[in-house]
Amino acid sequence: MKDQFIFKIIGKRYQRGIELRYLILVSHGRLAEGMKTALEMFSGDATDQSYALCLHKEMTAADLKHATEEFLKKQNFAKNDRFIILADIIGGSPLTTVLDVFSNYGFLQQSTVVGGMNFSMALNVIINLNLNILSEEELVNKVLSEGQAAIKQYEPEAETADEDDI
Repeated sequence: MKDQFIFKIIGKRYQRGIELRYLILVSHGRLAEGMKTALEMFSGDATDQSYALCLHKEMTAADLKHATEEFLKKQNFAKNDRFIILADIIGGSPLTTVLDVFSNYGFLQQSTVVGGMNFSMALNVIINLNLNILSEEELVNKVLSEGQAAIKQYEPEAETADEDDI
C-alpha cells in the first residue's frame, strides 16, 4: 500500500509504483475550456487531473500543435501515466492534431479516446479518476453509457388544475 502514496511537491505530482490518470478535453472553439470550468463547479480539486486543449477560431492546426507540445513539456507527465481523451468530434482537426503530438511524445499508447463529449461523460471520468476503482475498459463503457443516457428531450409535466382553482 505504501507504494501507492502520491506526493505533491510544488504543485507537481510525484508517484511511486502506480500510474496517474488524466482527463484531456479536446475541442473546436472554447468548448473544452467551458467544459473544464463547469467540471470545477462540480468537482473542485478533482479538476487537477483535467486539462483543456482547444483550437480557437483564430488558431491554425500548427498553433494547436505548438500549444500541445508546450503543454506536454510543462506538465512533464510520467511515461506510465494514462490519459482519457474526450473530444468533440472524432476525426476533427483538433483531435487529430493533439493525437499526432501525443504520438510523437510516446503517449498515444497510454491514451483512450472517446468522441462526442458531453458534460455527463466528462463528469463521470473525473469522478472515476479519483475513485480509481474501474478499469479503463469499464470506465469507457460507463462514460459512453452515461453520455448517451444524458441525451434526451425535456418534456415539461402537464399542469393539472387544483380542486381549489375550480
